[in-house]
This record gives sequence, structure tokens and C-alpha cells, in this order.
Amino acid sequence: MKTKIKYLLTSFSLLFFFSCTDLGEDVYDKIPADKFGQTEAQINAIIAPIYRSLTSLWPGDGLVISEESADMAITPTRIGGDWWDGGVHMELGRHTWQPRNGVLNGFWNSANNGVTTCNKVLAIIESNTSMDETKKANAIAEIRGVRAFWYYILIDYFGNVPLVTSFDDTELPSTTSRKDVYKFVIDELTEIKDQLPSDVSSKTYGKFTKGAAYFLLAKMYLNAEIFTGTLTESSFTKGTAEWQNCIDACDSVLKLPYILEPNWKLSFEVNNESSKEIIFPCVFTRKEWGNHILHRTLHYKDPIALGISISPWNGISAIPDYVNQYDDADKRKDWSFLIGPMIDPATGDVLITQHGRDLIHTIDIPIIEGSQNKYDGTWGEVHQEVGARCYKWAIEPGMSANSENDFAIFRLADVYLMKAEALVRLGRNAEALPLVNEVRKRAFDDPSKLLTEVTLEDIYRERRYEMAWECYTRQDMIRFGTFTAPRFLKPETTPIYKILFPIPIQALEANNKLTQNPGYSGL
Repeated sequence: MKTKIKYLLTSFSLLFFFSCTDLGEDVYDKIPADKFGQTEAQINAIIAPIYRSLTSLWPGDGLVISEESADMAITPTRIGGDWWDGGVHMELGRHTWQPRNGVLNGFWNSANNGVTTCNKVLAIIESNTSMDETKKANAIAEIRGVRAFWYYILIDYFGNVPLVTSFDDTELPSTTSRKDVYKFVIDELTEIKDQLPSDVSSKTYGKFTKGAAYFLLAKMYLNAEIFTGTLTESSFTKGTAEWQNCIDACDSVLKLPYILEPNWKLSFEVNNESSKEIIFPCVFTRKEWGNHILHRTLHYKDPIALGISISPWNGISAIPDYVNQYDDADKRKDWSFLIGPMIDPATGDVLITQHGRDLIHTIDIPIIEGSQNKYDGTWGEVHQEVGARCYKWAIEPGMSANSENDFAIFRLADVYLMKAEALVRLGRNAEALPLVNEVRKRAFDDPSKLLTEVTLEDIYRERRYEMAWECYTRQDMIRFGTFTAPRFLKPETTPIYKILFPIPIQALEANNKLTQNPGYSGL
């Protein structure tokens, strides 16, 4: 069970921040500022807000933007207009988003608030005169690592963003190029990696560690061609590839004591902090900031069948083509998606929706005939029950609130697949094959399902089977060149400039030094 810390930052006011690690519960009251930060628990308390900020990533706007703009997920407009939400989900699925899209603005704010939190906590640590210098250096490295992660998120989604590294700088920041922010993230991670802890234990769980630094380096190098490329309204020229650097960073992670858990499901259990596959998690506690994925995805009556007592929202579902790509023998299909009839345990009968229909979660999501006329001619309304639901994170029997399952932002299976991809792109397919099969063999009972050779297409598909719902589909599709292609409810080819989202209009209104991304309107 995760617990919280309360602490006093100054002798004048009580500030409450919550820890992401299992530190036990301590209350710090009336400790003078010049004495606070001498113990590990106190340092963890000061740093805790940087980890609390990660809960805005998933399963909220980050999940919606990454998977709904890709071909993985959809929040359809249900019959009667439920989940229309001003068209934000239609815009993501149809690639018609504009700079005023509220979900984009929310995610922009969350990521930049994450940076601000890191800068604020960094200023507190740097000005602390009572802290041991070695402990201070370790804490600073940890904070810079999380800040680098937020800048990775910003350049992935928004590209050209303000680069702010000082909490005391009150000037409005101007836009920094995507290529320069890419270099900043690489430089930061390179400088701090050896200052970070390398152990894989309950002491470091939930923290930004050496493993997290090398993982993020690998992810940056994997996407170097995209992150350092040149984008205009009508064209994209790739930057310099860094495949060998990606391989080297993956190897550095693989030397650390993480393991590919034999039980795939362990990394998604309610108390999944025991998984040695998880490298960098967003830690959820039911009491303060629970994991609300079940609320976001389940139908209103699903809890009856599942033996839980929550009030879900009947929102996000999987896109049919994504689910249908799985081999039926691949256990990850049933582990990742809730499909089929929902049975009332009291009667043994299929539950009935409010509209008098059997509550059967079909893979297909048919549009109700004629409902397209209410929208743009392609998007329309669907029945309440249709769509495979997110089922990847285990459900605790009898739960009555948000879940405690942590979200693995980084996990080792991704390292195997990143290294395999980089090897294949360098023509070293034979070296990549065992890496892919190590990931794949957990999902099949039949050894004949393992690959005998591997191509880029195989790795692309394996990433989709393994990483569903984990916020990588959009990034992968851009890297593999499939993001702009026609797909479910999007018969058009997307203009190339939309591989980046716009800087939200609200941000431009607040700061006239920011520059809009190519192809989008400014003020």
C-alpha cells in the first residue's frame, strides 16, 4: 500500500505534498526551513510533487491524445450525444483538431505545469543549506530527470516549445526549436545518469533512476529522425538517425537488474509495484489520486457483471481494426480488451442497457444509420454497448473507488522492442529476432507462434500487440510512416503538418512570444 507524507516547508506555513514511494507516514510540523531536508524521508517529501505531476499523464488527456489521434482508441459519441464534448474526440479521431481543442490545451498545461513543478522543487533543493551535498546532488539529478521527461513529452506532441529551466525567471519565454529541445534533453540525461540510483528495489520504485534515464535516452534516439527533422505545412524531412545510440542505451538498461516478468499480467496487477519489469511508473493511490481507467472505459452497468461498485462513464473503447489485428491465440488480446456479453451474476442473463439492448461489447463499432447528418457526414452516434473496453489493468474484486494499479510509463518489454527495431533498421535482423521472441513467447502457449525471421513490419505489429493503451501508438505510427494514412472513420489522408499538434490558442493568447506550429492558425 502506498502512503503519504505531510511536511512543513517553512516554519510559517504548512504545505502538503504526497510521496510516490512507500516511505511510511511521517508528519513534519514546525520544522525550521534551515533544518528541513537532512533525512532521506524529508528529501523525499520535498521532491514528491514532481512525481505527483505524472498522474496528469495517464489515463487522462495523455491517453486520449496519444491513442485517439492514432488508430488504437476512440471515445465515440454515444446515442443521444453522450461524449460529444464539443467535438474534441471527433477532432482527434478525424484529424480535424484546431488550436482551441480543449483536450490539447489541457495536456499542454499539464506538461508545462510538470516542468514548472520540477523547476520550483529544484530551486528549493538548490537553496537548501542544511542538506548533505551528496544527497543534494542526487536529488537534483532526480528532478532534472523528471523535467527531461516532460520535455520529451512536449517535443513529441508539440515540437517547438518554450524551454524554461529556472523558477526565478519571470520573463515570458519564447519558443525554442524542437531540435534544440531534443539536444537539451539528451544533454540533461547524459549529465545526470551516473548520479542516479541503479538498484531495482522498493526504495527506488516510483523514482527517476539510472534505468529511467537510459530508457529515455533510448526513446529519444529511437525517434531522433522525427524529433530533429524539418516540418513545414506541406513536407517533412527526417533528421539524423541515432540507431546505434539507441541500441547502446538499451544495452545499458539491460545490464541493470530488471527482468522481463514471466507472468505478463504482473505489471498490470492492482499491487504491481512488485514487478521487476517496471522501470518508471506513475504511482496511484486510491486515497489521494487513484487510477480512473475503469471509470473512463466501462459501461454504466459493467460493474454488476464485474463485481465492483463504481459509477463508470462509458467512454473510451478500442478501434475495431486494432483489436482484429491480434491472433486469437495471442493471450494479450483477452488480457487487454473486454469483449463479449456482460452477465448479471444474480440471474445468469445478459445485462440490458438503458436503451433495452443486450450489453454485449462488440469489437465492431457501427455508426447508427443517419446519425452522421448531425455531425460532419462521417462521424456519427453509436449504441451504448459497442466497442471493446480497456481491460489491461487488473480489477480488484469489490472495488468502490479508483484503482491502485500503477501505470508503467517505462517497462522492460519496450526496451527489447526498441533495441530490436534499431537493429533491424541497421540491417542486423538476426540479432533482433530473439529479442522479439522473448517478448512474444509470454503471449502464446504454442511455440510455433514464435517468429523464425523478423522484419520492421513484424516489430511494428509486435509493438501494437504488446503496448496497447500505453500511449505509444501515435509515436510509433509517425516513426513507421502510417500516421497520416486513411483509417476507421477517417477516409482522408492527413496533411503531414499534423504529425505535430498545434500550440493551443490559449497559450498563444497568454504569451505573445510563442510561435505557432506550421499549418495551424495563430491569433
